[in-house]
Amino acid sequence: MKMVVAIIRPFKLDDVKQALREIGVQGMTVSEVRGFGRQKGHTELYRGSEYTIEFIPKIEIQVVVPDDDVEKVIEAVIGSAATGKIGDGKIFVLPVEEVIRIRTGERGPTAI
Repeated sequence: MKMVVAIIRPFKLDDVKQALREIGVQGMTVSEVRGFGRQKGHTELYRGSEYTIEFIPKIEIQVVVPDDDVEKVIEAVIGSAATGKIGDGKIFVLPVEEVIRIRTGERGPTAI
């Protein structure tokens, strides 16, 4: 099993969620996060004062899927989150040793 973590633009959340549902992903965790990469923040004006926003608002989506589904998830995220501009985000794939459903005690892929 693998955990796929995608950091995306906030306005792309609905598109990514729909794309993941279409390929059969049943559950996900979504968090509002802030950070920067190559985008490195930007400058804004507020009431005549200029200030720098170093940490850009993003959305983090986490899904755990069987190894066989990882590429489908990656392609779905890329296809639905990409704008072609700097700041589109990143995808990380991490190994998952075990999954346990608390309610039933199920373990492994059936607990996803």
